[in-house]
Amino acid sequence: MPAKNVVVIGSGFAGLSAATHLAHLGYKVDLLEKNSTPGGRARKFEAEGFVFDMGPSWYWMPDVFESYFGHFGKNVSDYYQLKRLDPSYVVIFGKDDFMDIPADLSAFKSLLESIEEGSGAQLDKFLELAAYKYKVGIQDLVYRPSRSIMEFTQPKLIGDMVRMNIFQSMSKHVRQFFKHEKIIRLMEFPVLFLGETAENIPALYSLMNYADIALGTWYPDGGMHKIIEGMVALAKEKGVTLHLNADVSHINVKNGKATNVVLKTGEKFFADIVVAGADYQHVDKTLLAPEYSNYSDTYWEKRVMAPSSLLFYLGIDKKLKNLKHHNLFFDEPLGPHADAIYTHPRWPEKPLFYVSAPSITDPTVAPEGKENLFILIPLAPNLEDGEELREKYYHMVMERLEKLTDQEIRKHVIYKRSYAHSDFKADYNAFKGNAYGLANTLMQTAILKPSLKSKKVKNLYYTGQLTVPGPGVPPSLISGHVVAREVDKENI
Repeated sequence: MPAKNVVVIGSGFAGLSAATHLAHLGYKVDLLEKNSTPGGRARKFEAEGFVFDMGPSWYWMPDVFESYFGHFGKNVSDYYQLKRLDPSYVVIFGKDDFMDIPADLSAFKSLLESIEEGSGAQLDKFLELAAYKYKVGIQDLVYRPSRSIMEFTQPKLIGDMVRMNIFQSMSKHVRQFFKHEKIIRLMEFPVLFLGETAENIPALYSLMNYADIALGTWYPDGGMHKIIEGMVALAKEKGVTLHLNADVSHINVKNGKATNVVLKTGEKFFADIVVAGADYQHVDKTLLAPEYSNYSDTYWEKRVMAPSSLLFYLGIDKKLKNLKHHNLFFDEPLGPHADAIYTHPRWPEKPLFYVSAPSITDPTVAPEGKENLFILIPLAPNLEDGEELREKYYHMVMERLEKLTDQEIRKHVIYKRSYAHSDFKADYNAFKGNAYGLANTLMQTAILKPSLKSKKVKNLYYTGQLTVPGPGVPPSLISGHVVAREVDKENI
């Protein structure tokens, strides 16, 4: 019997993962990528000797990557080399108020103890719970397809979920262990990009603290795009055919089944099965005829989206001081910025921001004697982002960056590119210009997320950050594996 044809739309982490798992299972897989390079948000671009990662810059949960490559009998080191960052990152609370976060756990405990007496012992208790959540959450729950409540009704699992504080907020959970505002902000930081404030994110996600503190922050030599290069190489080893500049126009459906995927050029790809790794809402509302949509316009409008971002990619003609690889600027209160993202969407008056300087770790991403900077300001989705606004915020954050690090930078910028909502929409068809997918609120968890299987097209499946298990690089890798298992289970 000939292998079934699977068409996967989108070559981000989830699409690549799904395509590779399915090819490994014996399916004939065509992987369609809208852009000229693979990787989705994790693409790279080069300009004037600088190599920029366009999106993800944090490498957390190394065990998930090892598990991914290990599934195919490979090691991460077969495709790229990792180094652990020390310090993991630095938090800037103000002028001359920098907190380097050491990679060593005992050193980190000492740091907390120097801020708040007794916090070292409290950290042990906090991490014990976080480790348990990580074990159950990342090694079990995220691998469930979440298509039925019955997946979560085993007595032991119900007990596990209660123990994981899913009905308690992250904010309340952290404050049970720590009192000092600096430590609280540090512990709440990992959930900032999950799509809501710590007051509205389940305490389950303290598992992110375990990933941060215990498992560490890593860097793949050459940049985050090296992960994509490795995944593409593995996909091709497994027989996946990658098609670049393959912008999908629509999916043809006949008798309740997708028959082919049509590009804007008119080219058609016959499909026994379609896996959509592109933006879920775009596929649901644009690539399918209305009668085949899973969800209504009202449904999508009511979804709580994770933030978008304003990004700047900068090439600097000198080496910089007082910066580490990852730098979190918490020199302004979080409350007003969070309100501008989540409660009253607008451009924030005094935004917090993040700066990555990978050339401090990796000299290959910038010409000799120069620096590569990536600046990110989290923003509410669906804002207008004209050039005048982008410039206003560029100077706003650069002024603070220069003041806090005690150096001139703007006059040394020799390359500059901005990227925001309209670019996310143009390049990724991102719903409301989102950067991180669907917010991980309690009411958008597991079976309450958009389903990985179409209700109306029997051979159409979804993967990626708007379905299970959720946003982020490791969850997207897992999402591809989960959907491949469901496809194979239903189409053997």
